[in-house]
Amino acid sequence: QLQLVESGGGLVRPEGSLRLSCAASGFSLDYYAIGWFRQAPGKEREGVSCTNSRGGTIVYADSVKGRFTISRDNAKNTVYLQMNSLKPEETAVYYCAAQQRGRFCLPGAAQYPYWGKGTQVTVSS
Repeated sequence: QLQLVESGGGLVRPEGSLRLSCAASGFSLDYYAIGWFRQAPGKEREGVSCTNSRGGTIVYADSVKGRFTISRDNAKNTVYLQMNSLKPEETAVYYCAAQQRGRFCLPGAAQYPYWGKGTQVTVSS
């Protein structure tokens, strides 16, 4: 059974850092593009970053450029999101998602059929 599990969330102070992990089981990430999304209370789910299957295409939302880094280790079947200089308004549940058009980074959440359950990130002093 295809499964994605996020980890690494928690409470961090403003300007702090966290590294999120997205571990896949039941399938190989080699052929899948992976997106990171987040959803704050009362807000729509928004795309944060994505990487295509080989890591050659990487996209970031404007709001996180220069602070977040997405990477993947296909040997470990895991994708990471390094988040630096976190801001309170980035408090949200962070999700990873997979889609099979692996060559492409697709922008919309609706284009990803496979989702993890999310990990909470709280940025607060």
